[in-house]
Amino acid sequence: MIREISAGGVVVRRAEDGWEMAVIEPQREPPADDAGAVGKRKSQKVVLALPKGLVDAGEKSEETAVREVREETGLLAVRVTKLRDIKYVYVRTWGDKERVFKIVSFFLLKYESGRIDEIDPEMRIEVKQALWIPLEGAERKLAYSGEKEVVRLAQDYLISHSDEVDAIGAESSRVAKKTK
Repeated sequence: MIREISAGGVVVRRAEDGWEMAVIEPQREPPADDAGAVGKRKSQKVVLALPKGLVDAGEKSEETAVREVREETGLLAVRVTKLRDIKYVYVRTWGDKERVFKIVSFFLLKYESGRIDEIDPEMRIEVKQALWIPLEGAERKLAYSGEKEVVRLAQDYLISHSDEVDAIGAESSRVAKKTK
C-alpha cells in the first residue's frame, strides 16, 4: 500500500466576536478557461476543509503546514502547537485506483499577515476559494470528520491558552516598531 505524509493547519485570528479560522473550498470542477468555458456543471454542495498538503523531501511537518497555509489561503501564520495526527486509508479516484494510507499532522497556527484568498493563479487548480469563518461552530461546517475533531481540539486549546496565543507574534511586532 502506498503511504502519504501530509500536514496542515488551523489558522486563527482574533475578531470582534471571538476567534476566526481560515478554511478552503477545494476545487471540485475544472476552473474556467480564459474564455470562461468550464466543464459540465452540476449542483454541488459547498465543501469546506482545512489547508493541507504533502510534506516535501527534507521538510518538517510544521514547515509544510505553514507553507501549505500560505499557498492555499494567502496567509502567513506561525506555529502555536501541534494538535494531532489523523490516519486514514483512501482509494485514488484518478489514474491507478490505488489504496493509500495517509497520515496528516495538523497544527494550530496564528495569523500573522496576508489577505485571505490572495493566492497564485496556479493554486486555483486545487483551491476554489479561501475564507475566514467564525471558529465557534466551525466544526459543523467542515466536510471531513477528522478535521472536525482537529477544530474541536483547537477550540479547547484556545479556551485554556488564549492569553499565550494572543502573545505570540505580539513581541516581534513591538520589537519591529521600536526599531523603525
